[in-house]
Amino acid sequence: MPKKLNVGVIFGGRSAEHEVSLMSAKSIVAAMDKEKYQVHLIGITHQGKWLYAHSSKNALEYKTVDEQSLTSTIIDYANASGALIDNAAEDKNAVLANLDVVFPVLHGPYGEDGTIQGLFELSNLAYVGCGVASSAIAMDKALAKQAFKAAGLLQMDYQIIKYGSFSADASSVIGQIENQFSYPVFIKPANMGSSVGITKAHNQTELSEGLCHAFEFDNKIIIEASAENCAEVECAILGTDQPRASAVGEILAGKEFYDYETKYFDNKSATIIPANLPQSVMDDVKAAALIAFDAIDGSGLSRVDFFVNRDNHKIYINEVNTMPGFTPISMYSKLWAAEGVEYSQLIDRLIELAVARHSAKARLCNHIA
Repeated sequence: MPKKLNVGVIFGGRSAEHEVSLMSAKSIVAAMDKEKYQVHLIGITHQGKWLYAHSSKNALEYKTVDEQSLTSTIIDYANASGALIDNAAEDKNAVLANLDVVFPVLHGPYGEDGTIQGLFELSNLAYVGCGVASSAIAMDKALAKQAFKAAGLLQMDYQIIKYGSFSADASSVIGQIENQFSYPVFIKPANMGSSVGITKAHNQTELSEGLCHAFEFDNKIIIEASAENCAEVECAILGTDQPRASAVGEILAGKEFYDYETKYFDNKSATIIPANLPQSVMDDVKAAALIAFDAIDGSGLSRVDFFVNRDNHKIYINEVNTMPGFTPISMYSKLWAAEGVEYSQLIDRLIELAVARHSAKARLCNHIA
């Protein structure tokens, strides 16, 4: 029997999407083939403390990592090793597990933004998903917009606002926004996912409140023209050197826009797969999704979100999510299910891609003889 791969599933994290991460991780672990994988559960608290759950699946039954009593741990990055080390005082430096690959089921900052990917690189450890640079670019909506523009993708009109300018003269910033845009506008933290911190402003009062709210989550925010009379559609990408684009799905938001509560908790939204668009338009969306994935130098997986005008069918890119929600009912999984790729097959393929990318990198010279 082939040796089982030691897979570290990392969940929780320091971002506002901590709870969503546990939902995704629980689904992934339940679907993993235990004949192929020895699963090691690693939770990260809101404060950034790493905890090892041994073989206890109960760690994923909680709402957060913070409320659990688990073993303090670290990855042995100092020795470029995939070893998971006991960090508790009484048994410090004992090896808890030697990991072959990690699946970072982390959404938002400190998990989807290149920071933890850098730690994996230092640890010489294979990991699922996009690399350091692509994760960082996709997470930062301002940087991503520059990459999309260079790739020739259409976008809604936008403006970048930094906290220093807003805190120094809020009225002047609001005036600049009103000079450039007509209401309604969207206010978005530049580095956040799952629609956390996003509001839609219809007037100056809502704009002012939305700016203050967004700046609670990031020091850089995006003001974006509202995509009126547009379908909100999504396309999933799987692969690295020859990535594939999935079917195109459409989001029918249960509220004025697809916010955090609507995405995960109130069950008022619905999805249509395939989207209610002509096939030729959906083919164009798939092509644009692959262009966007290439523009950030993506690998492994991503979900690419677009707006499509219902009259002229112009396609506007919204964003690329490098670690989208990953439950069986999440859009990424549902889009691949529509293509005949089951949830457990997706997990297998992503782990295979992670190991293959790591092996390909291992052949490179890292010093001059």
